[in-house]
Amino acid sequence: MNSPNLPPGESGPEGPEPPPDDVLAGEFVLGVLDTVQYRAAQARVESDHAFAQRVAEWERRLGPWLADIEPVKAPEQVWGRICARLGWNEGASAPSGFWQSLGFWRAATVLSTVVAVAVIAWTLQIAHPPEPGAQPVTPLSHDDGTPGWLASVDSSRGTVLMVPVPSAPDSQGRVTELWLIPAGKAPRSLGLVSINKSYTVTVPEDVRAALVAGSVLAVTLEPATGVPHAAPSGPIIAKGVI
Repeated sequence: MNSPNLPPGESGPEGPEPPPDDVLAGEFVLGVLDTVQYRAAQARVESDHAFAQRVAEWERRLGPWLADIEPVKAPEQVWGRICARLGWNEGASAPSGFWQSLGFWRAATVLSTVVAVAVIAWTLQIAHPPEPGAQPVTPLSHDDGTPGWLASVDSSRGTVLMVPVPSAPDSQGRVTELWLIPAGKAPRSLGLVSINKSYTVTVPEDVRAALVAGSVLAVTLEPATGVPHAAPSGPIIAKGVI
């Protein structure tokens, strides 16, 4: 257990206490905060320069992990069962028994949160300065603060690796389109992004200069025809500032 009376950074019976703002910044980047906590942390990023620097440091620490992980396709029968159980694919049939147990999925959700918090604690103890060339991670969040995609921007190569949190297709048949919005300028379409698979987007050369801090990445729902569109027409479902 932590020792709440110790000043941040001082040692207790079980080792040094991490600064609370470091823990909060790490949880913000990982997306494990609830809606109220997330919005409060997001407000601090915009108003508290020191806290924003802590968030940026966590993005640099965790960015290489995202970039180094190669997507692995789940076996079709496993993926079909998962989709059916979560309601992502009504046409798939889920078998009875263990995999269909609501208790199992609730336990898995709790476990994933515990693992995320454990990663924060572990990284606080052993994290090293980021290697040159490490790319920051930008969460693209829904209005309620939950992450929809994680974007790893490589400005030197002009690419953006988009990693989605799997979601159901739009009921109206619209598709998810990614936009790059430079500060004070009009949005520019970067094409379609997947709602269930990692995908690397190649940014057109004439807008690569906008892959800088302060620009916005946003995902909207658009008609399936005519991509890339000249301008967004549908609702923004996720966005994040690089």
